Amino acid sequence: MLYETVFILTPVLSDVQMKEAVEKFSKVLADNGAQIVNTEEWGLRKLAYPIQKKSTGFYCFLEFDAPTDTVKKLETAYRRDERVLRFLTFRQDKYAAEYAAKRRNLKAQKPEVANTEAKED
Repeated sequence: MLYETVFILTPVLSDVQMKEAVEKFSKVLADNGAQIVNTEEWGLRKLAYPIQKKSTGFYCFLEFDAPTDTVKKLETAYRRDERVLRFLTFRQDKYAAEYAAKRRNLKAQKPEVANTEAKED
């Protein structure tokens, strides 16, 4: 089954600590039989409302293919980690999977377009 998860990390972390947290959750998935399809770090963004007296947070996105019980283990890891402010995990239906594939393809093409424009100058 294909899943997506977005989690928000506390803004007091350094870039290194944020990347360590993302690696930790990726490892939880890999250890439980999941295959990570896509990882995106959206960076520091303003929250819609304060969470634990914080108005910003590091947003991270993981897309993965995993057995159903893996999601429970991932969410348990989120709850045990004090760096996580919020998280949301959901299963993709066929339309969401198609949209995600198109989005990944567009993301993969963008750096190539930027490189060709730089070469033309």
